Amino acid sequence: MEFKPLPIGIDNFEKLITRGYYFIDKTLLIKDLLDNKTDVNLFTRPRRFGKTLNMSMLQYFFEDSKKDNSYLFEGLNIMNAGEKYTSHMGKYPVINLSLKSAKQPTFELAYISIRRRIAEEYKRHEYILEHQELKHENERYLKILKEQGEEGDYIDALYFLSECLEKYHNKKVIILIDEYDVPLENAFFEGFYDRMIKLIRSLFESALKTNSSLEFSVITGCLRISRESIFTGLNNLNIISILNDRYAEYFGFSDNEVKELTKYYNMEEKYSLIKEWYNGYIFGNINVYNPWSVIKFIYDLLANINVFPSSYWANTSSNSIVKSLIEKADDETKAEIETLIEGKTIEKPIHEDITYDEVYDTMDNLYNFMFFTGYFKKIDERIDERTKVKYLKLKIPNEEIKYIFREKVLKWFNAKIKAEDLSKVYTSVLKGDVEVFQTEINRLLRKTISFNDAYENFYHGFIVGILSGIDGYIVKSNRESGDGRSDIYIRPLSIFQRAVIIEIKICDKPKELFTKCDKALEQIEKMKYEEELNEEGYEDIIKYGMAFYRKDCFIKVKGV
Repeated sequence: MEFKPLPIGIDNFEKLITRGYYFIDKTLLIKDLLDNKTDVNLFTRPRRFGKTLNMSMLQYFFEDSKKDNSYLFEGLNIMNAGEKYTSHMGKYPVINLSLKSAKQPTFELAYISIRRRIAEEYKRHEYILEHQELKHENERYLKILKEQGEEGDYIDALYFLSECLEKYHNKKVIILIDEYDVPLENAFFEGFYDRMIKLIRSLFESALKTNSSLEFSVITGCLRISRESIFTGLNNLNIISILNDRYAEYFGFSDNEVKELTKYYNMEEKYSLIKEWYNGYIFGNINVYNPWSVIKFIYDLLANINVFPSSYWANTSSNSIVKSLIEKADDETKAEIETLIEGKTIEKPIHEDITYDEVYDTMDNLYNFMFFTGYFKKIDERIDERTKVKYLKLKIPNEEIKYIFREKVLKWFNAKIKAEDLSKVYTSVLKGDVEVFQTEINRLLRKTISFNDAYENFYHGFIVGILSGIDGYIVKSNRESGDGRSDIYIRPLSIFQRAVIIEIKICDKPKELFTKCDKALEQIEKMKYEEELNEEGYEDIIKYGMAFYRKDCFIKVKGV
């Protein structure tokens, strides 16, 4: 049997269907939108959870184009929903604007990108200029299409286009705006947030608030932006966040959908592994898998059924803001991150309508951002009776996100530590001043994070990271090679200077700190680790046994 190809990075609905990609049917989203009859629907979901593909699906279903697109929906759920819904197929003019490419370093360049996307949508609808009734709008329309308009022309360009489309089709317009908050997030980091807010607010107000040509609108994004900053006075706005019960099953994969997927590709035995790594998100009350990661992992499994899961999502989300969480972390935050990595929960107040410029105001705002962008899942919720603030119990949803925390977060913590003045560490380790060496390592340990199930590689990487900056010395790590050599060697460039051997041990109990140092030193002697250095001409060699228990380190030295 020849399998259907997996739709990796395919977010065009027509392409997905006509090329025969595996498709998980989300077409009943159309039915729910028609049933709920809300003017403006804002869906906020994490990145890579199928928002763009759903927008493309809506366009192909509703748009009155010159070709009949009904063949794309043959055999899909919406076709069995009844004539009440299928009668809307191909009946509306549709404006589909994506803002996901507006990630430029200056406002001027980002504005050009947005202007270009608008011009492309004008070009797509250029056929309406044939209409005699639009002869007076012709000049203004072509000015926008050719990107020759003033900023004022583009501010109400969606409003003007929907007016023109209604005149031509004699039917109200559906407006789709995908990834509306990408230019805002980018502008915040690049330093022109206020200017971008004004542009997006003006664009949205004219298109969504005062537009008599609007049938309904769907907007998608990662974060809900407060009504005051963009959606001022938009009383017809329906916000559907991950806390909302409606539409919960249309973004991400359900458990049954993943079971069907593994069954189709003959890898049912991998279902529990996929669940462990990529499940665990709660949208409303529905349990959801990360669709991007599931598809990527199954794709890799088709090449090698024994391949180990990866964190495919790690480089697709807003890691810059998570990095800032680390940079701002105090002792309390570090303890909370440790708690989360251990699989436990923390409780935080949730505010759904923070703005990007408020993200850094408090640590709670950063946790909010991380919750809505997919780093945590909701376990429970309560309302504080006195303040009426909603509190959520948060947890890391799955192994993929835990991996991001363990690898990326740890890397950022260690980068922060390496930026410190480490001269005392370098001097003491070379002199054999065990007291100062131990004091400094313990001081630095308290600035990183640790986990209850901390493995030797965690501490090994920590020590190598700190020592790798010693000028005039080569720090060699042997842990990965497993070749029976000591954990860490510090070799001077000159054989007449002192070399260092370090062996690391992990303790299950605090009392083991003292005895395991001795065991580390005994191992160095027993395994004759210094012979490698002797053969290279080094004679002055000191040896350290290091033992770790969580955030405590005890060190013994030999050979001074």
